[in-house]
Amino acid sequence: MMNVVFSRRSVLAMASFAFAAPVFARCGLQNIRISLPTADGRISTISKWQTPARKLGTILFSHGALSAPAKYEKLIEHWVTAGFDVFAPLHVDSTDHPDTARYKGMASWSARIGDMRALARYIGKKPYIAAGHSYGALVALTLGGASASLPEGMKGPLRDKRAKAVIAFSPPGNTPGLIDEQGYAALAVPALIQTGDRDIPPGSPSSDGWKQHLLAYEAASAGGDRYALVLAGVDHYFGGLICRPELPGPAQSEQFAVASQVSTEFLRSYGNRSAAAKRSLSSRLSAAGPVQLIRK
Repeated sequence: MMNVVFSRRSVLAMASFAFAAPVFARCGLQNIRISLPTADGRISTISKWQTPARKLGTILFSHGALSAPAKYEKLIEHWVTAGFDVFAPLHVDSTDHPDTARYKGMASWSARIGDMRALARYIGKKPYIAAGHSYGALVALTLGGASASLPEGMKGPLRDKRAKAVIAFSPPGNTPGLIDEQGYAALAVPALIQTGDRDIPPGSPSSDGWKQHLLAYEAASAGGDRYALVLAGVDHYFGGLICRPELPGPAQSEQFAVASQVSTEFLRSYGNRSAAAKRSLSSRLSAAGPVQLIRK
């Protein structure tokens, strides 16, 4: 496995538990912390947001590189309000993680897989939606069948058949040593893959570099309810609304509202089998304009 030096965006190139005191999220929803043992002997700290509405399903969410679950509360609020419980580990590459210095380069890939497996064991046999942003979007896609490199010493498969659909915000493109087009072609479940026309990876030689984030959509076979959502004027962080709240902005609030609404309709369509939500999602399909939603 190749060694990778991690930065916020360079990542794109690449049964017992205890409850702690509740933490209240920015959106006013209760965030409960859960501690879970992993197969490699770590303790994974999980944030859980429990829906106050009638429960429609469960989401396992993986955050972007160096970020943390709490930095996605603006997005998670929409999903929780819609009826979904959300569980999100604090991965070891997070700058908020107390042991982050011990996990350099690709060591975090193995730990992320371990976090998600511990969480999947915790929720039991129930199906769920896998979701994530950036590095976390790759994690979510592998749970849905995308075939990435298996870390040394870890047994496969990476796919979890309980993951019945995927939401992937800005997943990486072709990443030598980690995943390529053929790996993404193995995606086996419905998916919503999002990017924006300002979501250009560092070092990209072209203004069309944002299209790299659509590789998972382009590679996936047709007929499996795969959606691509492209938003005009949107960068990797929606102007600091997710992943990096310290950014000066301006916040891309209107586009973020659209992404939140579309992802919620996708959740209801494939996480709750709502025919009305699927009709609404279909009514948004358009290959032109500031909001492009296509399906295959």
